[in-house]
Amino acid sequence: MLKLVIGNKNYSSWSMRPWVLLRQADIPFEEVKVRFDSFEAGSAFKNTVNALTPTGKVPVLVDGDLVVWDTLAIAEYVAELFPDKQLWPRDRAARARARSVCADMHAGFTHLRGNCPMNIEVSLADTGALIWRDKPGVRTDVARLVAMWQGMLSEHGGPLLFGSFSIADAYFAPVCMRLKTYALPVPPSIAEYVARVCALPGVKAWMDDAVAERDFLDFEEPYRLAPTDPQH
Repeated sequence: MLKLVIGNKNYSSWSMRPWVLLRQADIPFEEVKVRFDSFEAGSAFKNTVNALTPTGKVPVLVDGDLVVWDTLAIAEYVAELFPDKQLWPRDRAARARARSVCADMHAGFTHLRGNCPMNIEVSLADTGALIWRDKPGVRTDVARLVAMWQGMLSEHGGPLLFGSFSIADAYFAPVCMRLKTYALPVPPSIAEYVARVCALPGVKAWMDDAVAERDFLDFEEPYRLAPTDPQH
């Protein structure tokens, strides 16, 4: 059975992508969670993950003797391993577009990712309003994201980016978490897409687990000084 090594579900946006992909596609796997105690050399997290991959980061997919790291590489490997799951769109042009937007997310939207770190268990709407007011880069990233999603939803007819569930939806699931947590303003069509992603069984399972962790890590919390009751 595949093993997927992940970090804290409340914080680890990169871990969320392949976990949701596998869970939503009903692909059996063993979850191995390595808590974010610290990212410093010599920490338990680094010691555990460094034994698996030269990057010292999660997620990591282990298939027998093969170790695959990086979310795009994991997605491609799983798509090849389970071609019957049709994790990329069938149409060649749509498939190329899906790969392009995933790579775009992988390397881009740095203002949104940097200023709005994933934090599923709470509502940070007030913080989001200040970020929206003071961070033009976030506004630019969200505007580009909205245009991208609207184009794909319109072209493929929804309900998800390429019609049915694909790697692209798993890849953007953590972005949906950010939009939700920080209550960033988006058009109704995008808010509806976010709601549909949150309702996917694989995404909902991750969100439920994230809330249940109740593992407050101050170094992951630029906007909270102490844990609070979950707000949803």
